[in-house]
Amino acid sequence: MAQTEKKGGLLRKSSASKKPLKEKVVLMYDEIFTTEDPSKCNPRFWEELFLMKVNLEYLEGKLEALDGEELMKIKDNINCLFQHCIQALGEEHPIRVVNALQTLCALIRGVHQKNKSTSGFDIINMLVGFDKAELCMKNLMESLDSLLCAEGSESLKSLCLKLLLCLVTVTDNISQNTILEYVMINSIFEAILQILSSPLSRREHGYDAVVLLALLVNYRKYESVNPYIVKLSIVDDEATLNGMGLVIAQALSEYNRQYKDKEEEHQTGFFSALTNMVGSMFIADADEKISVQTNEAILLALYEAVHLNRNFITVLAQSHPEMGLMTSSTSPVPTTPVTPLGTTPPSSDVISSAELPLDADVQTSNLLITFLKYSSIVMQDTKDEHRLHSGKLCLIILTCIAEDQYANAFLHDDNMNFRVNLHRVPMRHRKKAADKNLPCRPLVCAVLDLMVEFIVTHMMKEFPMDLYVRCIQIVHKLLCYQKKCRVRLHYTWRELWSALINLLKFLMSNETVLLAKHNIFTLALMVVNLFNMFITYGDTFLPTPSSYDELYYEIIRMHQNFDNLYSMVLRLSTNAGQWKEPASKVTHALVNIRAIINHFNPKIESYAAVNHISQLSEDQVLEVVRSNYDTLTLKLQDGLDQYERYSEQHKEAAFFKELVRSISINVRKNLAFNTLSQELLLKEFSTIS
Repeated sequence: MAQTEKKGGLLRKSSASKKPLKEKVVLMYDEIFTTEDPSKCNPRFWEELFLMKVNLEYLEGKLEALDGEELMKIKDNINCLFQHCIQALGEEHPIRVVNALQTLCALIRGVHQKNKSTSGFDIINMLVGFDKAELCMKNLMESLDSLLCAEGSESLKSLCLKLLLCLVTVTDNISQNTILEYVMINSIFEAILQILSSPLSRREHGYDAVVLLALLVNYRKYESVNPYIVKLSIVDDEATLNGMGLVIAQALSEYNRQYKDKEEEHQTGFFSALTNMVGSMFIADADEKISVQTNEAILLALYEAVHLNRNFITVLAQSHPEMGLMTSSTSPVPTTPVTPLGTTPPSSDVISSAELPLDADVQTSNLLITFLKYSSIVMQDTKDEHRLHSGKLCLIILTCIAEDQYANAFLHDDNMNFRVNLHRVPMRHRKKAADKNLPCRPLVCAVLDLMVEFIVTHMMKEFPMDLYVRCIQIVHKLLCYQKKCRVRLHYTWRELWSALINLLKFLMSNETVLLAKHNIFTLALMVVNLFNMFITYGDTFLPTPSSYDELYYEIIRMHQNFDNLYSMVLRLSTNAGQWKEPASKVTHALVNIRAIINHFNPKIESYAAVNHISQLSEDQVLEVVRSNYDTLTLKLQDGLDQYERYSEQHKEAAFFKELVRSISINVRKNLAFNTLSQELLLKEFSTIS
């Protein structure tokens, strides 16, 4: 007997002795694509259709192949199919429900492909018809809500979420997707929360639920009242918030693990042998090739939670075992095709703190630590646009955290010490720090380390000015909290001071190139004012009196940089050019730094001359500093401990619109409805009576 092959909805004998035979479902689709009502000749047409295995490829392809005029001719049949799909969602037979969900996905995607250039209104009309849209969409949303909240099949819930993601991302700009008006009116917010609060549902569907919520929150968020924003901002259920935090932590952990695996693989490969042979001259270039695709969708979800919900701040510090060290024996090995790393939900189980015992030998972690590690990876290379967006979003999230009183309380808590292993860019002039040598410190030290690392490693031709400004603002906000609450943080402040001085040096060395693109005086002023903050209030938050002495030592030691900066800004502030005003602000801000330099330098020179010493040691300079404080006069500068609070709508709206557009396209591209094969579904439902 000749083998039967199946292709594009056709069944044919391999001998090709007969005409190809079409699958019954394909024949039924063809009937829908005529101008006649398919149920005229067969009253059971719609009943039979939803018992047939869906051919997604054929249905989508058929819709895409029609031109606008042809599509309008069969609009009534398309509307009828859409309405019968919604009716089938209420059926008791699960196979009908599955086929209806998959058919809806194909319909929405197919009609969208055909109507890319048209508005959402046309898509609604084509799918359901204006006259019935409100009732049909209400029924659809209620059915999806019921399926998501029911005790039933996890496969059905997964398909419901995929259908909703398909619905949300049907247009690149989700705010132009008029279909979402019905998702706003008929909210599924509670269903999403229910998924996140249940350990079983969260493991299976948490990732899709969190991404869906992040996208819904961004629908017309600046133009109208979005109910998802309102509801997310007032969630106070601990289990739900922790569930959301665990889903985000797992996705970020998965990214960190993938990066670490690639890094280890990279180091033991060809480049490792090459760099060992010729030295470390190629190390930076080699390392740039380590690339794991960033996950902006999950980062957006974290941002919305931190920005909108003050109760979520507590979740950042919720301790759980290090996720990378925990594996679940029950997790199935995924058999789906390999997709770009970081774009799909993690395959391993999302754990909850109640589900795993805390082991004394296992490093405890929390969402903030996982996020800081993630940030340290994506902020390494900002040349790639996606990483630049990710790096910016990481800094925006840290800005929100640095402004929050409660977040600052646990960041600076001496009783909450962690060992945070941030990823550091390999550089020729420094050795890679051994993980085991890292001390346990309050979490704010890791935030400051991350900021210092960014400052040190991004002084380059394509200068990321915006990221530097955000970075300095985060440091400033943390210092404001320390000054206000008199927190004496034991931190290696010298590393920060050195990084800031080198940044000023870089700005001056590249003045001409940078001024062609940026107002470098804004950044220079912020850096100088950080030093002014230490000079004016350092005695209230630096850990010891000797730390304050070391500050003066660094300013005096690096005085040439401050002198050069003063010469530069003085030159530009006395000229009648465009930089006159911003440069003069830096001139005024340097008054106390210059007073320190002009006061102590003659004293140091005098001490050296009297004691016949050509070059003073650090201890000798510090001795001069300590004995001459009483004759130093400084000016009191106002507003050093004040800052403008973060505001998304006024300053970041354009960034978030572009980011959400990018996420929408990516989610739609990676949305695979065939991940649930019909065979698996049939097997699952064959046991259901």
